[in-house]
Amino acid sequence: MNRKSGHPSQPVSFAQRVFWGSSLAAVVGVLGLLATQQSVAAGIVVYKSPTCGCCGKWVKHMEDAGFSVDVENRGDLTPIKAELGVPGRMQSCHTAKVGDYIVEGHVPADLVKRMLDEKPDIKGLAVPGMPMGSPGMEGPRKDPYNVIAIGNDGSARVYAQR
Repeated sequence: MNRKSGHPSQPVSFAQRVFWGSSLAAVVGVLGLLATQQSVAAGIVVYKSPTCGCCGKWVKHMEDAGFSVDVENRGDLTPIKAELGVPGRMQSCHTAKVGDYIVEGHVPADLVKRMLDEKPDIKGLAVPGMPMGSPGMEGPRKDPYNVIAIGNDGSARVYAQR
């Protein structure tokens, strides 16, 4: 007899413990998968020059990672970079918009996913310049580079190192 409830006590069998533990693990796993799929399902709009080959390779990198990508080719990217508030020192060859964030340059897809999952209070991520070995800039050489978090005030801090 359970002293608190007054109901008869019944021991929980090992099989019941395994069942409920497995059920809980499955629910947690499904919720994690749905959260990841939701962030990847977010569409990305990429603004790039129609003649930029590395930009096209970065688009493929994002698509291969599961992102839905729309490309807008522009002869001049200056107006869209200004409209989106990309600081001059952070600029690269292409600019993207995903949700409320900007993604400037050759930012790896896993870091875009991380940003979407963590939802930091930033304007977006940038890989200034075009570092060799970054997504879209693959080749025989791989230079180390920083992925920068652009603050809403235009400040910059290292988000990740590659």
